[in-house]
Amino acid sequence: MTVTERSAPAGRQVLPAEERYAAELAFLAAQDPGPRPPGWALTPRAVVTFVCGSDGAELALPKGGGKLVITPKFVGERALVERCVVTLAGERGLLLTGEPGTAKSMLSELLAAAVCGTSALTVQGTAGTTEDAFRYGWNYALLLAQGPTVGALVDSPVLSAMRTGRVVRVEEITRCLPEVQDALVSILSDRRVSVPELTATEDAVVCAAPGFTVIATANLRDRGVSEMSAALKRRFNFETVAPIADADAEATLIRRQAVAAVQRAGAAFAVDDAVLDALVTVFRDLRSGRSAEGWDVERPGTVMSTAEAVQVAASLGVSAAYLPGGDVLDLLPGHLLGVVRKDDPADHGRLLGYWDGPVRRRAEDGSAMWRRLWDLRGSLR
Repeated sequence: MTVTERSAPAGRQVLPAEERYAAELAFLAAQDPGPRPPGWALTPRAVVTFVCGSDGAELALPKGGGKLVITPKFVGERALVERCVVTLAGERGLLLTGEPGTAKSMLSELLAAAVCGTSALTVQGTAGTTEDAFRYGWNYALLLAQGPTVGALVDSPVLSAMRTGRVVRVEEITRCLPEVQDALVSILSDRRVSVPELTATEDAVVCAAPGFTVIATANLRDRGVSEMSAALKRRFNFETVAPIADADAEATLIRRQAVAAVQRAGAAFAVDDAVLDALVTVFRDLRSGRSAEGWDVERPGTVMSTAEAVQVAASLGVSAAYLPGGDVLDLLPGHLLGVVRKDDPADHGRLLGYWDGPVRRRAEDGSAMWRRLWDLRGSLR
C-alpha cells in the first residue's frame, strides 16, 4: 500500500517533515531494526530510503506486520544522499551548497527529521544573526533578579541540539558575518560550549551528547558575501546539490508541488500537462543555455530554478481556479517575465531573445502551443 503525506490541519499552512511523513518514519523505524549510530531514530539505510523512496517497491514489516511503499521526496542522485548520511553518521558537519532553488533546505529538513526525529532546531543565517544564535543568551529579567544561573540561561538551537544529541540546521550560513560563523569552529572541534558566567559550577561547560551534528546550507550565488574561514571549511564535508538532470523527473516534481500549493490555497489544480511541459522546457533551456533541440540560448543572470518553476506553476493554477477566463497558457509569458526581472534588467532582453529564437522556430515547425506563445510576444514588453 502507499500512504500519502499527512495534510496540515486547520490553522497550519505547512507541516514539518517529521509530522508530514510521520507514518513513513514510524514504519521505517520498525521495518529496519539494524544497527544505528548513537542517538539516531533510523538506521542509515532507512534514512536513505526515506529521502529517496523505495523505487515503488513495497517494504514489509517483520512477521507480516504490514507493507508500505516509501515515496521519494528528494529528486537527485542517491549517491549524494548516501554521502550526506555517511557524513552525519560520522558526526561531521555537512554543508549543502548549490544554486538557489535546488532543494538544499528541503534535503536538510528531511535528513534532520529522519536522523533525530525533528527538523525544528534551526538557525536562519542573516547579516543580523548574532553569536547568541550559535551559543546561548539570557533571560534578562531572571538575570537581573537572580544573577547568572542555569534558570536564566537561554539555549540556542545549537546548544539544544548538543544537549540532546540531535541535528541542528544552519540555513544560509554565508549570510552570517565571519565572526559569527566562527563560533561554530570550536563547537565542531571540541564538541562543547563554555559558559564563563557559570564558572565554578557543574554547568560551566555543556558537552555534546552522542549524535549531535550540524547541517548547513549555502548558495553558490552568495560566495563572497561572508566567505567562510578556512578553519570552518575544514570542519564540514561539502556536497553540491545540482539542478535536476532529468526533464521528466523535474516535470513530475513541479506538478506535484504545484498541486499541493494550489490545494493549500483551497482550490483544485486545473493546468494542462502541455502547459506545464512548456514551462519546464523554457526553464531548462534558459538554465542550461541550450535548447532541447541544441540551439544556443543566452542565459539570464537570474537562476531559473526548479523552485521558481514550481511558483510559476502554482500561480497559473491559482489563476485558473479563482480568475478563470481565457487560456491559462496566455498567462505564462507574464509570469516568466516576473522571474527573469529579479536581478538584472538586461535579462528582459535575454527573454525576448529566447522568444525570437527557440519559441519562434518551434512555432514555425508547426506546434500550435508554441505558435500561441510566439503570438504572445507582445505581452513581454
